[in-house]
Amino acid sequence: MSAPRLVMLLCLAEVLCMSGFLTFPALLPGFLEEWSLTNTEAGWINGIYFAAYMLGVPVLVALTDRVDPRRVYAFSAFLTLASAVGFGWLAEGFWTATWFRALAGLGLAGTYMPGLKALTDHIGAAQQSRGVAFYTASFSIGSSLSFLLAGEIDAWLGWRWAFVLSGAGPALAMGLVWWLVPASAPHHLAAPTRFLLDFRPVLVNRRAMAYVFAYCAHNWELFALRSWLVAFLVFAQTQHEPDAPGALWSATVIAAVVNLVGLPSSVLANELTRRFGRRGVVIAVMTSSALFASLLGFLTGLPIPLLAAICLLYGVTVTADSASITAGVVAHSAPGARGATMAVHSFIGFSGAFVGPIVFGGVLDLAGGGALSWGLAFLSSGLAVALGPVAILVLGRRSGEST
Repeated sequence: MSAPRLVMLLCLAEVLCMSGFLTFPALLPGFLEEWSLTNTEAGWINGIYFAAYMLGVPVLVALTDRVDPRRVYAFSAFLTLASAVGFGWLAEGFWTATWFRALAGLGLAGTYMPGLKALTDHIGAAQQSRGVAFYTASFSIGSSLSFLLAGEIDAWLGWRWAFVLSGAGPALAMGLVWWLVPASAPHHLAAPTRFLLDFRPVLVNRRAMAYVFAYCAHNWELFALRSWLVAFLVFAQTQHEPDAPGALWSATVIAAVVNLVGLPSSVLANELTRRFGRRGVVIAVMTSSALFASLLGFLTGLPIPLLAAICLLYGVTVTADSASITAGVVAHSAPGARGATMAVHSFIGFSGAFVGPIVFGGVLDLAGGGALSWGLAFLSSGLAVALGPVAILVLGRRSGEST
């Protein structure tokens, strides 16, 4: 299979597998009311998804150094399917929702990075940067469609069917990857010369770790936004008269568009790194995103069309660094340890995705849940993502990293 076809196939599988990825955040305002959740509890349901991802990813991704990534992918896509159907049929409140979202996070752990491992196993080094860029940028397409499908199916059939029908995506992805993606050749799989969870060679790789810590800061901000964006937009709409411009716009559609701009922004930013250097571009993007995050939450009084436009610009900066950071990790991974490097990348990176939504919800509760609380919650995300450039500057300087 040619490299472009393989990239397109795995990007499609990624998008399908994410059909239920943001169903809960998309419908969060309804769950807050129906289940009488606090913002902190809602943050935990959002965050537990990434906690399970963190726990599963060291084993599931490291396994791809030893076994065909397709096996890990197929098993994990089945878990994603089971979590979606289970949530739709059985979820009744905080604890059951937490359980099924955790199972979904485990499914993502075995599909997202293993899919990237399958991709990089079959394309040459010269094509990897663009391949990685398109693959990671497709995360934004999956996120957007998840927002959109959740809102539309909920309006049509209710939230339970929104979850159940989202299970069709991972079922299709499982078949595509198993039957159409080539098996990894033996030379792509390392001999078991060290323990499966021995990550010491990765942790001493300062060049790779600089981007790993930047990824943690990036994910803190990104998934706090994805978890709370719909609720933020709904709150902002309540601050205006019902007949005000944009007051009746669908918050899930706005959120879908905000996430969708992540595809071109991530790909284009990665192209800029090929000309101006990865390090400088990533630092510039993360700094810009920190400024947007620090200001956005204080703007709920703006007209909704203007606020939506600012969210759209923020959607550009919040995702523009994603492909470049992951490409940096792949480029600096040691031979024979790419799966282990991706496992560390995902584990540490998604610790930010776990903590970010919980901290965001906690700030909302502590600050009282009013307009000021949204400003402070977004400010907490801005401060977190600002640590990314610090990690790149400090570890990059120590390792001699210049690009």
